Amino acid sequence: MNQLAPVFSVYPAIDVRGGHVVRLMQGDFAREQRFGDDPFVVAREYANAGAQWLHLVDLDAARDGGCALHGLVRRICAETGLKVQTGGGIRERSDVEGLLDAGAARVVVGTLAVTQPEEVARWLEGFGEERICVAMDVRKNAAGDWRTSIHGWTAVHDSDALMSIEELTKNGLRHLLSTDIDRDGMLSGPALEWYQILNAQTPSLQVQGSGGVAGLADIRALRSAGCSGAIVGRALLEGRFGLAEALQC
Repeated sequence: MNQLAPVFSVYPAIDVRGGHVVRLMQGDFAREQRFGDDPFVVAREYANAGAQWLHLVDLDAARDGGCALHGLVRRICAETGLKVQTGGGIRERSDVEGLLDAGAARVVVGTLAVTQPEEVARWLEGFGEERICVAMDVRKNAAGDWRTSIHGWTAVHDSDALMSIEELTKNGLRHLLSTDIDRDGMLSGPALEWYQILNAQTPSLQVQGSGGVAGLADIRALRSAGCSGAIVGRALLEGRFGLAEALQC
């Protein structure tokens, strides 16, 4: 039986730091823009605009560890009907369990997928491929190789990003979120070359493109590059286009 092509999803993104809605430029914690004091209000606005998914990031935990958004996740899930994909600082199995218990549909694992891939493989087996998303955040070095960044993008790990992803795919990974850090928060367009490589080399993955989306054309370009979803943050917060328009893409 032929499988249906996956539905393309737009994930409005909320990054939380110190309880505020913020965006970082190129992952730099010293270059922060604040967009509001209540993440729940923003999430509710996205739900009212027709969103089905929300991508929620705990920036404090991403850098320092220790998830702290369980209450927010629980409230968003209970009061908006959004499916929440959330991460930041996931270090232990109990971190995943806590967020799933709070109502999250999917937990995003970043650093550990690079430093302890065998542990993440066990989580994929234990929780199921639909409940875990790996965030593989990358930078292209001077030699043209894509390298991974970890610990809230504060450190570069000397591993080949594509090789790491291929190994995780062998262990059951289905959902991958990948950000070109140099484009994140810069409104410079997504790293289409990277997503084309990813989708060609790992066709079984559902790849979410993230970083650089500035307009509706960028969302369409990610879909054309083979991605199954687009993470949209700053462009929505700045009102460069409406979420309803983005969902129609």
